[in-house]
Amino acid sequence: MAFPVGFGWAAATAAYQVEGGWDADGKGPCVWDTFTHQGGERVFKNQTGDVACGSYTLWEEDLKCIKQLGLTHYRFSLSWSRLLPDGTTGFINQKGIDYYNKIIDDLLKNGVTPIVTLYHFDLPQALEDRGGWLSESIIESFDKYAQFCFSTFGDRVKQWITINEANVLSVMAYDLGMFPPGIPHFGTGGYQAAHNLIKAHARSWHSYDSLFRKEQKGMVSLSLFAVWLEPADPNSVSDQEAAKRAIKFHLDFFAKPIFIDGDYPEVVKSQIASMSQKQGYPSSRLPEFTEEEKKMIKGTADFFAVQYYTTRLIKYQENKKGELGILQDAEIEFFPDPSWKNVDWIYVVPWGVRKLLKYIKDTYNNPVIYITENGFPQSDPAPLDDTQRWEHFRQTFQELFKAIQLDKVNLQVYCAWSLLDNFEWNQGYSSRFGLFHVDFEDPARPRVPYTSAKEYAKIIRNNGLEAHL
Repeated sequence: MAFPVGFGWAAATAAYQVEGGWDADGKGPCVWDTFTHQGGERVFKNQTGDVACGSYTLWEEDLKCIKQLGLTHYRFSLSWSRLLPDGTTGFINQKGIDYYNKIIDDLLKNGVTPIVTLYHFDLPQALEDRGGWLSESIIESFDKYAQFCFSTFGDRVKQWITINEANVLSVMAYDLGMFPPGIPHFGTGGYQAAHNLIKAHARSWHSYDSLFRKEQKGMVSLSLFAVWLEPADPNSVSDQEAAKRAIKFHLDFFAKPIFIDGDYPEVVKSQIASMSQKQGYPSSRLPEFTEEEKKMIKGTADFFAVQYYTTRLIKYQENKKGELGILQDAEIEFFPDPSWKNVDWIYVVPWGVRKLLKYIKDTYNNPVIYITENGFPQSDPAPLDDTQRWEHFRQTFQELFKAIQLDKVNLQVYCAWSLLDNFEWNQGYSSRFGLFHVDFEDPARPRVPYTSAKEYAKIIRNNGLEAHL
């Protein structure tokens, strides 16, 4: 079961989740610094990313892990406020530039291709204070930051992700208020933030295209989170329609404007407009793109970056009471099949990833696809011999192999989440996704390989699984 020659085997991390050094060497505060320092049990046991894995001072240890695995690619994110403490180029922090230069140079020296994410949930607090992603001014701020990164690191970085999981961020931060700034705006904030995220991504893609691409010859995309969604009752027309609608609201909401035609899916627009009307709003709660904006947004991705963890069943749920919220607008309810194994919110459904990849291929004109995150957590305390977790990985690789061989999906890179156990947002350190165990009680933060790490290293050496389909 050999994967195509040159297939990319990677692991991923994100700045706030691993770096620590939250106020070291001139770094400005980001929204997660503020959010976690406010306490109030928003995060498991009021844990913070102040130290996390200590990667800001322990990069050499991370590099050893990367070499031990034999990775071909490594995905990491830049801390916007480590580079630009107040989010603007008014003050540039050279210590931040030096840190990321070292990471990039060390990776290249060791034959590892960097995949760099500009923004992974950690907005500079100074920009959040000016409205964050709810304010249209963020579009220009992000574009200037992107241009700064392209000009500083783009001579060596050829694979860029502008925004990580824009579809998760818009809902969790600005609709439900579970992520910073922690203020819910049910049924309105998520759409406003999404609108600005899409435009910010598109603007920065055009900046790369017009100012840097000719010389740097890189690729730019954004990563989208995707749960595969199946009708709860395959014989029910209303459940079938609900499952299709759920994918439109969840994945196509961002992917269709960027990859197809610059605008939201029709069913999304009509559902939100009709609900808004029933609720007495003067116009739809979903903002509209102008014709000019549609032209700017269309075609602004050089590959399709997707992050898959799990699958859910979808049932039609009429919004009789006219409640506000994205699920209510879509008129869906989602839940797992009781027979599926789960670890926390992740139900292990390896066949879901193959269906998702086929959907992307068929819907988006057979693009080059990168899986920029996929993984399985262990609860703390996590055994180093994680054979059950490795079995989930193995089954996933079998499905990826089928997607490539049988469905002819153009999958080129796979990133395991995560290189290290790290700060998992609201779950703090209670959920462990790492290929390497990190002892958060030990100031030295030692990294020790799980069985998964050893098995993944074999897969990379063999460029695939030894077993047959």
